[in-house]
Amino acid sequence: MYILCGFSLGRRAPVHPEMPKPIPIGARGQAEETVEFKHTLTAHHSTLPPVYSTPDMIRLMETAAFRALQPYCERDEITVGTSIHVEHRAASGIGARIRAEAVVESFDGRFYTVRVTARDDVQEIGRGTVGRAVVSVEKFLKRLTNPQPAEIEPPRGD
Repeated sequence: MYILCGFSLGRRAPVHPEMPKPIPIGARGQAEETVEFKHTLTAHHSTLPPVYSTPDMIRLMETAAFRALQPYCERDEITVGTSIHVEHRAASGIGARIRAEAVVESFDGRFYTVRVTARDDVQEIGRGTVGRAVVSVEKFLKRLTNPQPAEIEPPRGD
């Protein structure tokens, strides 16, 4: 299955002078780093242990997800994060090599769901999904200078 950067092939896409590149389900990205003091809980509060922080793991996962999608975006398009559903399952200390991997799992016509994992040299330390959407940098920056209330759907009743 292929999806377009911003449009699903299963739907009728608007006419554009240049069609975006198709994004295959299964497109992959990765990011790596070595845990330094600045990545630890201790860096945020001296009484906490010197282990890799959840916010840093999520940042690395988001970077991997960005790298999975970005090669398919064109002109001034980028992807931005829209949701995070992640579990941090094991601790890693200073000096550990962390590798995040991302695989495009689905597209609902507006948002991409990307499956993410993080591993150190010994084990999986985190997993989950992140959501991303394609935006035009120019339009995105214009919205910052003229903010409008976000269109948020109310929660559905059970």
